[in-house]
Amino acid sequence: MTMRMPVVLDDTYVFPPAERALEEPNGLLAVGGDLSAPRLLAAYRAGVFPWYSHGQPILWWTPDPRMVFATDGVNLSSRFRRGLRNTQWEVRADTAFDAVVDACAHIPRAGQRGTWITPAMRRAYNALHRLGHAHSIEVFDDGRLVGGLYGVSVGTMFFAESMFSAESGGSKVALAALAHRLHAWGWPLIDAQVENPHLVSLGALALPRAGFLERIAPLVETPEPPGAWTTRFGSLEASALAR
Repeated sequence: MTMRMPVVLDDTYVFPPAERALEEPNGLLAVGGDLSAPRLLAAYRAGVFPWYSHGQPILWWTPDPRMVFATDGVNLSSRFRRGLRNTQWEVRADTAFDAVVDACAHIPRAGQRGTWITPAMRRAYNALHRLGHAHSIEVFDDGRLVGGLYGVSVGTMFFAESMFSAESGGSKVALAALAHRLHAWGWPLIDAQVENPHLVSLGALALPRAGFLERIAPLVETPEPPGAWTTRFGSLEASALAR
């Protein structure tokens, strides 16, 4: 019996077919390469993302199934929506990218020691942010950052990477606000990578990998100029999400 191994990347930015990914660990496709902007953008176009810990080589993943949100399908409970009606929280985009990534890197997570958002990863996503492909969604309470998320846009597809809450519900508001804006822009999906109970409770759906890749193929090729979302996203009152 031949043991399958992940592909070792070369100097090109071409990723192997997703069918080459391992079943265990689920979705491990390739190892090595770098975190340069061209390689990262090629990865997202192919439905691949990096995820590794300090001391490991760069690992590239395309899990099966793949978790996604329909931008008109984020589920906020009735109780949570009622609580939003009186909140003064405000949501903006790309005004505090470094702070959001820093919070995502340092927020305690159950069952997780340390962070996969290494200094190298932070530098890489900062470079994508400067190029207008990485974006942060920020939830403020009287100027204080209480929640947020960040991810990567390619064409009309958004690939979420991480989110955090400094106050209860902060990440939910960031996700719902992002979905609200993307739906208005005609962007249908948000990639949520791998399943966990929290994402499922918010309405995330599991797509077979082949179906996910088929869905995103035209989206990542849609002409959509990169750039900061600060003006385009504007300011959204969290209370508007209660409707």
